[in-house]
Amino acid sequence: MRINSPNLVRLGMIFIAIISLFLLPKQALKRFLPTSIFTSFLVIFMCTLAVPYKWWKVTGGIKGKVLNDASFILGPFFAGTLWIFHLTYGNFKVYALVNFLFDWAFSYPLNHLFQKWKLYKLLNFKQKHILLFFTSYSFIIYFFQGIIEIGRKNLNN
Repeated sequence: MRINSPNLVRLGMIFIAIISLFLLPKQALKRFLPTSIFTSFLVIFMCTLAVPYKWWKVTGGIKGKVLNDASFILGPFFAGTLWIFHLTYGNFKVYALVNFLFDWAFSYPLNHLFQKWKLYKLLNFKQKHILLFFTSYSFIIYFFQGIIEIGRKNLNN
């Protein structure tokens, strides 16, 4: 398999994300892992909807799409969720602000770079849609983590 620059970017995203998790306290990983997995499923759902609605295009057919989706899901979304929750959970205002800043950065400047690096090409999906989806997800997953926290408290009592 010839490694081209989009694949290097994809591998780099996964590698950096995984390496960063070694710096995350074990307790934070255990506490926020279910929410990070849930976030991954939300993004998988979004990537699945992207096919029939032609939201974006990835070169390389289904193999290219799966590799591309996996690099984002296993990279910035999985690790990013763990880190953001570790650093901000319990202070909703800070969480919402940090999440919005990351979502905005992904939706605008990073999205521009990802398209320039030929990771994908937006078709029937605009940058504002990315921001809307990811910001919505941030509220959903915060609520999800709250349910997990209630469950943990009930188990410990």
